[in-house]
Amino acid sequence: MADPAPVRQATFDPTLVDIDRAVRGEPLPTVRAPHLFALASATKAFAELLDEADIRIGGDRPWDMQIHHAKTAEYILARGSLGLGESYMEGWWDCPQLDEFIARLLAARLDERAGSAVLLLQALRARLFNLQSLRRAWRVGEVHYDIGNDFFEAMLDPGMTYTCGYWATASTLDEAQTAKLELVCAKLGLQPGMRLLDIGCGWGSLMRHAAERYRVNGLGLTISRQQVELGKQRCRGLPVDFRLLDYRDFGRGSRGAERFDRIASLGMFEHVGHKNHRAFFEVAHRCLRDDGLLLLHTIGKNQSGTPTDPWIDRYIFPNGELPSIGEIADAAQGFFVIEDVHNFGADYDRTLMAWHQRFEAAWPRFAKQYGERFGRMWRYYLLACAGSFRVRANQLWQIVLSPKGVAGGYRRPA
Repeated sequence: MADPAPVRQATFDPTLVDIDRAVRGEPLPTVRAPHLFALASATKAFAELLDEADIRIGGDRPWDMQIHHAKTAEYILARGSLGLGESYMEGWWDCPQLDEFIARLLAARLDERAGSAVLLLQALRARLFNLQSLRRAWRVGEVHYDIGNDFFEAMLDPGMTYTCGYWATASTLDEAQTAKLELVCAKLGLQPGMRLLDIGCGWGSLMRHAAERYRVNGLGLTISRQQVELGKQRCRGLPVDFRLLDYRDFGRGSRGAERFDRIASLGMFEHVGHKNHRAFFEVAHRCLRDDGLLLLHTIGKNQSGTPTDPWIDRYIFPNGELPSIGEIADAAQGFFVIEDVHNFGADYDRTLMAWHQRFEAAWPRFAKQYGERFGRMWRYYLLACAGSFRVRANQLWQIVLSPKGVAGGYRRPA
C-alpha cells in the first residue's frame, strides 16, 4: 500500500478527532481542508453501513471496530473485501473478536455493497483466463504450502491434517481430524491390500492413517516441495509414496494410467478452477477401477459464477476458486455417478478457531522470522474464514462418486 505508516490511536491526530465527531453525528468545523472533509464523510458513510450489521466504530463490544488511521473507511469503501483485509494487515484498524465481526458483515451481505469494481474485475479475470493452468498451478504451492513445515506443524494437529475436522463427537482438534480421516476411510470402504490415490495429499495424513489402520498402499500427489520432503519422513516405513506432480500430468506417457481401487482428494479441488473441473474428473476416471470409489472433500460456495474473494486470492490462495455443488455435478457428468453428498461446513468454523488458538500460542516463536504484517495477515485469514463458515456463506462437502454406480446402491456408513 502506498500510504504512509499507520497512525496509532495513542497518537493525537486532529483528523481522527473530526472522524469521531462525524460518526457521532456532531457538527464539523466550518473551516476544513477539503480532503479532511472527504475522509470524515467517508467514515460517516462507512459507519452507517456497519450499523446495518450492528457493528459500531469505536464501540465497546468485542465485534466493534477500532480505527487507527484516518483513511481506513475511504480505502475499504473503494476496495471492498480487498481493502478491508489490506488495511487490517497494515494495522489501520483492529477488532477484539474479528471472526464475529466478519460473520456479521457477511450475514448483513455488506460484502456485496463495497468495492464492487474490484469484484467485477475478479469475476472477469476468472472468466477470461484459466487461472489454474499448468503454468500457474504451482504458485499456490510456493506462496502458501511452502512457507514452512515448522510453522504448519505448530498450527495443525499432530497428524498435520490441513482440512476441515469432523466434530460430531470430538472435543479436541486431534480427535476431530482423526474422526474425519476415519470417516473418509469408512466411506471409501478400504480393505487390506487396496491401492489408494490421494490427489492433493498434503503431508500424507490420510495415506498414513489408511496404511496404519487399513493396511492399504498409498500414492500421493502434491505441488508442494516441502510437503513431499516432510511427508516422506512422517510416512517412513509405510507402503506410501509421494510424487511432486500436477494431477493433469499423472498417468501420461507410454505406460498409460496407473489404476487404483480408491481415490480421495481432500482440500485440493478448491485449486482446480471451473475451467479444469472436467479435466480433474477425467483424470480420476482414467485412474480408478470400474468398481472403485472416489471421495471428493472440498470447500464450496452457495452460488455458481460468484468470484473468489480478492483478498484471499491475492494473499492466501493465489488463483483459487471455490466450486458450487452445481458446477461439481455438471463436471462429473459422463465420468461418475454421484452416490452421496455430506455437508458438514459448520464444522470448519470450529476447526479454524482451533487452528487460530494454536497459531496464537506458537506465534511468539515465529514473529521475528515472519514479521508483524504476516502475523496480522494469517490471523485475518483464519478468523475471517471462521466467520464465513459460521454464517454458512461457505460450505464443506464430502461427495462419494463411482464410475458406473454401485450395484444395489451405496450406503453411507453410520
